[in-house]
Amino acid sequence: MATKESQAQAAQAEANRKLEEYIEKIHYSDRYSDDEYEYRHVILPKPLFKMIPKSLFNPDKSGTLRLLTEDEWRGIGITQSLGWEHFEVHAPEPHILLFRRRKDFGAPSQQQQQVGRKLARRK
Repeated sequence: MATKESQAQAAQAEANRKLEEYIEKIHYSDRYSDDEYEYRHVILPKPLFKMIPKSLFNPDKSGTLRLLTEDEWRGIGITQSLGWEHFEVHAPEPHILLFRRRKDFGAPSQQQQQVGRKLARRK
């Protein structure tokens, strides 16, 4: 007979498996741009959208996400290169997140990253 603890562990393992499956199904659009920014939209599978913590939603009960920080959107499984910001929500399709990045964005070079790490160690 399975204990409540083993049942909970099995349920958690199944939830993690489903989460990984949903993350693999995130759709990233091609990039498009204007004079200042490049854009892309990210479409979350609806089951993944339903698993997002309530703390990331607007408090107005609209069912839309608030604008997420980079750590927050990466935390729900979105993977993109550096420099992207979540800048808009679209209420009719709340599972679609709109991102932008300045066209002149340059990722920090390895040399800049090494200098930053050395400075951080000195503190």
